[in-house]
Amino acid sequence: MEVKVNKEIRNYTESMFFGLSMRQFIFSVLAGGVAVGLYFLLRPQFGTETLSWMCILGASPFAMMGFIKYNGMTAEQFVWAWIKSEFLMPKKILFSPDNLYYEAMKPTHEAHEKGLPTVQKKQKQKTAKAKTKKPKHSKKPTTLL
Repeated sequence: MEVKVNKEIRNYTESMFFGLSMRQFIFSVLAGGVAVGLYFLLRPQFGTETLSWMCILGASPFAMMGFIKYNGMTAEQFVWAWIKSEFLMPKKILFSPDNLYYEAMKPTHEAHEKGLPTVQKKQKQKTAKAKTKKPKHSKKPTTLL
């Protein structure tokens, strides 16, 4: 005897009606109700072929909402998150690049544009330190092991 177990236990859904979960069944019935409602509402204004396409297009969003999951969210959770992020709490994201290379080379670049000779600060500091340093003449005894 063999029992099938899902690899991810959290993804388990119980089949209630016709192999569908309760959520899928409710949205499928809702989609059927919308299609029937559109048929009787629009039958006097349109022909059969146009009316059938309108019923399909009107019912498909409700049918999809029962089956679609995106990033672990159901369709209505995703729609609510999208409405919140786009309309209720929108944030203006401003891109301001930081070019570290340009900032480091800015003095050199400006001096080059003005036609001045470029002098690196580090070399200046090293030469100034070398002039001020006094050599130490202390001899420490060395031991050999």
